[in-house]
Amino acid sequence: MAQPRTLYEDGRPYTVPGSLEELTGPTKGVVELPLRLDWSEQGRYDLSDARQRNLMYERVIRESMQVEDLRAYLHGPTLRRVWHQLWLPRRVRWLWESRFQTLAGAA
Repeated sequence: MAQPRTLYEDGRPYTVPGSLEELTGPTKGVVELPLRLDWSEQGRYDLSDARQRNLMYERVIRESMQVEDLRAYLHGPTLRRVWHQLWLPRRVRWLWESRFQTLAGAA
């Protein structure tokens, strides 16, 4: 009998902040992520470009192991606005939406 497939994302620890209000990251300009969050060749994100901003948010949410990184690079009101545009592993989405009901209902 086949065993259910276990995905990497199911066992990986993810960081979730205590509140969305503590996310006070930048809302404009160009942000350069440290290698611990983004080891791709991109690394720099222009927040005035929605695609770049969303990609940066996805990387920070997926890769952050410290709440300080979430605070430094994410902005709570912006995150609420773009939440459903982000591609995130289902476990990450579940963890964040379980803690922040406003994200689950955000559109």
